[in-house]
Amino acid sequence: MNTRRKKFFINGILLTVVGIAIRSVSIAFNSYVTKAVGAEGIGLFTLIMNVYSFAITFATSGISLTVTRLIAEAIGDGRIGECRKIMRNAVIYGIIFSLSASLVMFFFADYFSVHFVGDGRGVFALRILSLSLVPISLSSVIGGYFVGVKRVARNATVQVLGQIFKIIITLYLIFTFSERGTVYTVIALTLSITLTEVFCFVILLIEYKIDKKKTKVDNFAHKTRFSHVTSMALPLALSAYIRSALLTLEHTLIPKGLIKKGESVSEALASYGILHGMAVPMLLYPMATLTSFAGLLVPEFAESEARGERNRMRRLAGEALEATLVYATATTVMMYVFAEELGYALYNSYYAGHYIALMSCVIPIMYMDHVADSMLKGIGEHVYSMWVNIADALISVVLVWVLIPIMGIGGYAVVIVVMEAFNFVLSITRLYIKIPFRIDFLRGFVFPLFAALLSAFISKSLFIFCGSEASGVWLFLKLLFAVCVFLFAFALIKKLGSGRNAVTELR
Repeated sequence: MNTRRKKFFINGILLTVVGIAIRSVSIAFNSYVTKAVGAEGIGLFTLIMNVYSFAITFATSGISLTVTRLIAEAIGDGRIGECRKIMRNAVIYGIIFSLSASLVMFFFADYFSVHFVGDGRGVFALRILSLSLVPISLSSVIGGYFVGVKRVARNATVQVLGQIFKIIITLYLIFTFSERGTVYTVIALTLSITLTEVFCFVILLIEYKIDKKKTKVDNFAHKTRFSHVTSMALPLALSAYIRSALLTLEHTLIPKGLIKKGESVSEALASYGILHGMAVPMLLYPMATLTSFAGLLVPEFAESEARGERNRMRRLAGEALEATLVYATATTVMMYVFAEELGYALYNSYYAGHYIALMSCVIPIMYMDHVADSMLKGIGEHVYSMWVNIADALISVVLVWVLIPIMGIGGYAVVIVVMEAFNFVLSITRLYIKIPFRIDFLRGFVFPLFAALLSAFISKSLFIFCGSEASGVWLFLKLLFAVCVFLFAFALIKKLGSGRNAVTELR
C-alpha cells in the first residue's frame, strides 16, 4: 500500500471511529431529549432548525468545500506557500456572508417565526441561533483547511470535545427550563447549540494557529486573489441558497398539508416530529462511516485531477462505490429487520419503527449518491451538482404540496424515496461519463445481501426470548452479533465466489 493510499485509509478510519462514536452518543442523547421534550416540542424545534439550516447555508456559502479544493490543488501543484493567502481570503469571504446572515436572522426573527416556522413561539429561539452563524462560518473555513491538508485528526478532536460540551450544557439547560413548558425547552436546546458552536470555533482556531506555524511561507508563490475564492464558492453558494430555501419551504408545507388532511396543529407537529425528527436521523446514523471517507474523497480527487492521474481516479471511484454498495446493502437489511425494536428502544414509539422499516429501502441509493456527489465535487463538477440539487428540491416541493394533503405523513416518505432515486441516477450517470468506473454487482450487492439476511435471521433466532420491548442493551447485543456474523459470512461467501471465478478462468 503506497503512502498516499495508506494515509487516506488511516484518516478515513480515524474519522469513522470518531464519527460513529459521536453519532452513537448523539442518537442515545437525542432519544433522551425526544422523550423529555415530547413529539410536539421536537416538531416545533425541527421547524425552527429548518430556518436555521437555511441561515447556515447562507453564512457558509460553499466556503468549506472551496477551501478544501483550493488547498488540495495548491498542494498537488507544489504551491504550499499559497495556503495562507487562500485562508486569508476565505476568512474575509466567510465574515461577509455570515455577519449578513446573522443580522438578518436576528432582526427579522419574528417574521421568519410566523411565516416560515408557522408558530410565533420560535422568535427568541431564532435570535439565539443567529449568534452562532459567524463562528460556524469561520469553523467551516478552518475545517475545510484541515481536510485539504489531510490532517483530519484536528477536526476529529473538535468533534469529540464539542459533543461532550453539547451534552453537558444541554442537560443543564433542559433541567433548568423544562418545567416552564415547550417554548422554554426549545429555547434551552437552541441556546446549547449556539454555545457549542462558539466553543468548537475557539478550539479550531487554537489548532489552526498551532498548525500555521508549521507551514512554510514562500514569498515567490503565486498569490491567490479573492476572486479565486468567490469564483468557486459562489456557484456552490447559489446552489445551496436555492436548495435550502426550497427545503425550508418544503418542510413548512408538511405540517400545513397535514392540517389540510384533518389533523390538528399538535397532531401535525407530532407526526412530522416522528418521521423527520426520529426515523430519518436513524437512517442517517450509519452514514457516519461514509461521510468520513466521502469527505476525504474531495481533496483526493482534486489532487489527482491536478496531477492528471486518470487511472487512479477510475480505480478509486470503482472501489469506493462498490464498498459503499456492500455497506449500504447490509445496513438496509439490518434497519428493516430490527426497525420495530429500534423505534421502541430509542423513542418508545412503534410508529417511528414503522417508518424506519418503510424508508430503509432508500439507504443504498442515498449512500451511493452521497459518495458519488463527493467525487463529482472533487473533479470540479460542482456546477452540475448545483443544478441537480436545485431540480431535486424544486420537484420535492411540488410533490409535498400535492401528496401530503392526500396521503398524510406517508406522502412525505414517498417523496424522500422518489427524490433520492432521482438524484442518484443523475449523479452516478455524470460520474460514469467523467470517470468510467467498474462495479462488480455480484460482489457488491448479491453477496452482502445474502450474508446480511443470514446474519439477521441467526441473530433473531438466537435472541428470540427478547421481544420488541426488550431493553436497548439487548438490542445492541443483537445488532453486534448480527454484524459479526455478517462480516464472517460475507468474507466466506466472497472467498468462495472468488475461488469459483478462478476455477472458471482456468477452465
